Amino acid sequence: MKFAFLFLFVVSVGLSPAGYTGELKADERPNIIMLLADDLGYGDLSCFGSPAVKTPHLDRLAAEGMKFTRFYAGSAVCSPTRASVLTGRYPLRFNITRHFNDVNRWLPESATTIAELLKNSGYHTAHVGKWHLGGLHVDEQGQRLEDQPGPRQHGFDIYQTQIEQQPIRSKMGRERTLFQNGGTVLIRNDRRISSDDPYYSKHFTDANGDFAVELIEKFAAEEKPFFLNVWWLVPHKPYEPAPEPYWSETAADGISDDQHRFRSMMQHMDGKVGQILNKLDSLGIAENTVVLFTSDNGAAFEGYIGDLKGGKTDLHDGGLRVPMIVRWPAEISSGQVSKEFGHTNDLLPTFCEAADVAIPTDVPVDGLSLLPVMKGAASPDVNERGTVFWQLDLYRHMQRHEPKPKPFATEVAIRGDWKLLARNGEPVELFDIRADPNEQQNVLGDHPEVVESMVAELNEWLNAPRVEK
Repeated sequence: MKFAFLFLFVVSVGLSPAGYTGELKADERPNIIMLLADDLGYGDLSCFGSPAVKTPHLDRLAAEGMKFTRFYAGSAVCSPTRASVLTGRYPLRFNITRHFNDVNRWLPESATTIAELLKNSGYHTAHVGKWHLGGLHVDEQGQRLEDQPGPRQHGFDIYQTQIEQQPIRSKMGRERTLFQNGGTVLIRNDRRISSDDPYYSKHFTDANGDFAVELIEKFAAEEKPFFLNVWWLVPHKPYEPAPEPYWSETAADGISDDQHRFRSMMQHMDGKVGQILNKLDSLGIAENTVVLFTSDNGAAFEGYIGDLKGGKTDLHDGGLRVPMIVRWPAEISSGQVSKEFGHTNDLLPTFCEAADVAIPTDVPVDGLSLLPVMKGAASPDVNERGTVFWQLDLYRHMQRHEPKPKPFATEVAIRGDWKLLARNGEPVELFDIRADPNEQQNVLGDHPEVVESMVAELNEWLNAPRVEK
């Protein structure tokens, strides 16, 4: 399974092959838990301003750690961001330009992942929950097909997720049974689970949370640190009623049935996060465990983004900007709020720095470690960060209850306070996102030199070689 609970990126200074540098004693190396939500918007947690959803356990995580208010997903849809989280690289490096269709797309096996780096340095590694990076098809006997790489090929010793195969997932989505009957289509360590498995009858969110707790108990009994990657499906469609008490607790006058379902799903996930945090407390390992929570893209239909523009499938900040929370009591002071820029590319280097793991010199990384910021140091130098890029094939319809903003864009470049949107390499909008965070004033015609230099950088990036195997 894969454990991606924290997102920390560090530029490699180091050793080849990758490994534990020895600067920390073995028992001082932190456990790392990465929590990734699916389609959770910038304002969908109560600690980020949600007017509707109560998330007391995630609020606790924020109060005991640090909130990042300017953190960006690697894409406005799921599969590209998941590649960014695992590899610390732009999804376009692997020619991942849209979400996967459960048929013939996957993260190339040659990609180096955070799970591989940590596993090679002595960590237990596990993945729990949604995957959506290929390799989860099974034959009639329930054995995983080997024609695509899956979690184990990307460094996870243990994994539990859902089969991602047509027509199974689309049928359950249409019937709105993907969550409540999620246990019936679980695959664990390359085998579909049987009907007598204790997780077979579980709601998918419970299956994720409960198995994560089970693994924490297992790993805590051993001497090695662990990396646990927990990727919730919440609050992605289909919107389904969460089990009690969450369904009754989220009833309210004047809301749609889908909004009620959405709120119950969110609070159900928050409850499972609470169980994970309580288990860390009861085992006495919370102090030296990094827990990081974020989302794979901005809000879909029922989610909340406040005043931001756009949403899922759109490259304005409503589709890219997401909440991020990190807690590491041994190293990160509580109650902090950071306005520094962060990106899912930064998670791999951050995790590696926290774990005292040197990234091999032949493993390229596009992110920077955020660990110094988390510990209270200044943000990375603007010149060191440079321009940050996004690419996403054109989705003409936004997954929201309103039309997609025009002009359409397929690329973004951010340099400092400037955000350039382009379509096929041609500029369409420019915003000063510090002065205009809601992207209302297009100043494309007012800064020709900025546009010219950013477009040149963007097109150089678009034309760079890609890895596809």
